[in-house]
Amino acid sequence: MNDNVTLLWNKCLDIIRDNVQAEQFAAWFEPIVPVSFVDNKLTLRVPSQFFVEIIEEKYCTLLLHTFNRVFGRRINLAYAVVMAKDVEMTMDQSGESAKIKTGAKIVPQAVANPFQQEPLDDIDPQLNPRYTFENYCCGNSNKLAVTVAMAIADHPEVKTYNPMFIFGATGVGKTHLIQAIGIRIKEQNPRARVLYVPARVFESQYTSAVPKGKVNDFINFYQSIDVLLIDDIHELAGKTGTQNTFFHIFNHLHQHGKQLVMTSDRRPVDMDGMVPRLISRFKWGMTVQLDKPDYELRREVLIRRAAQDGLTITDDVVDFIATQVTDSVRDLEGVVVSLLAHATMLNQDITIELAQSVASNTVHVSRHEITFDNIAETVADFYNIDTDLIFGKTRKREISDARQVVMYFAKTKTQLSSTNIGLRMARNHATVLHACKQVEQRMGIERKFRDEILAIEARLKTV
Repeated sequence: MNDNVTLLWNKCLDIIRDNVQAEQFAAWFEPIVPVSFVDNKLTLRVPSQFFVEIIEEKYCTLLLHTFNRVFGRRINLAYAVVMAKDVEMTMDQSGESAKIKTGAKIVPQAVANPFQQEPLDDIDPQLNPRYTFENYCCGNSNKLAVTVAMAIADHPEVKTYNPMFIFGATGVGKTHLIQAIGIRIKEQNPRARVLYVPARVFESQYTSAVPKGKVNDFINFYQSIDVLLIDDIHELAGKTGTQNTFFHIFNHLHQHGKQLVMTSDRRPVDMDGMVPRLISRFKWGMTVQLDKPDYELRREVLIRRAAQDGLTITDDVVDFIATQVTDSVRDLEGVVVSLLAHATMLNQDITIELAQSVASNTVHVSRHEITFDNIAETVADFYNIDTDLIFGKTRKREISDARQVVMYFAKTKTQLSSTNIGLRMARNHATVLHACKQVEQRMGIERKFRDEILAIEARLKTV
């Protein structure tokens, strides 16, 4: 190496050191090595393409003034990127640069994972093996997101949905879905470099790398990923340094045809504290929402999770939970886990009463007041008869039985007196008392009738 260029570069460093903070100097200038100064062209070797982007973005004006003082004339500046061909830049007097020529595709360096010391070709994808597509319940509320996710996983070479940005409320299945993408890709191509990382972990890794002078290792590692799954990207809000670093990582991966999938609790346009240029890139590909699970999806989640845990839950209990726990798949699964604990450890039967008690620890369980009208409508619907017939004079057996059941539940589930119930049914209080006695006797000796009463009672609890 030419001793003269080293001397001149050291003079430049003295000026730069006086104009930037110590940590910035250590991170962005100490790693630079002067290569040559020939025919008015200064060539500097930098550790990565990211260095070129940062220097051009943040320190272009400083370098311009520094070179004018040291070299005394306008020079052409070229960057020799480690493991890549040269990228040549020409600086003009305005401090801006124009790219003249760019070398071939950059070959990633074999650098260590900044948070796990593993070989380049064998990283831990940080995926939960339970979070597969096979274990993911699909319904109307998430059908589009699941369809797109499967398209990415089954055909990773197609970049139609790159990046994929998934947003939705907490607990609707975002984490499960993006990990399912990673698991499917790894199944089909075990050598694919797939990584799932929560945004808060990404932020922690970056802030740890800066004071240790390991920013280049951090950047080079992430730029070597084939499929990057970033969870809860909104947690980078207000972290300008981390956002700028992720911006360049994003650009590198996207430009080299690598897949990015991100999740957030809000859509890109509603993300406060994010730099605009990053938000614009979030919107480049496919943005899709995961809605709160609808009733059918909630039932499927409960049934599937119960089956996985070996727990038997009756349909009326499933219906009750699905009606009460409406916002989150995570909450539904939590209720099943709690029911399992009660069933196995406390040897309790899974009843609606137990489900109500468990669910109330998770959500505000609606405790609807059972009214006479509710009872009449529920009984009529159960026996598939017209409600008006129950209040009529017909003595047909099926109508008479239903009428007695209405009186029984009105007496046991409401505060109405026998006289008031009789008035509503156009009967006297003695008829009401007789009906209640008949129902109780039949429940003791007729199993089918007892099951019908229990089923109606379960329905009344979910009205």
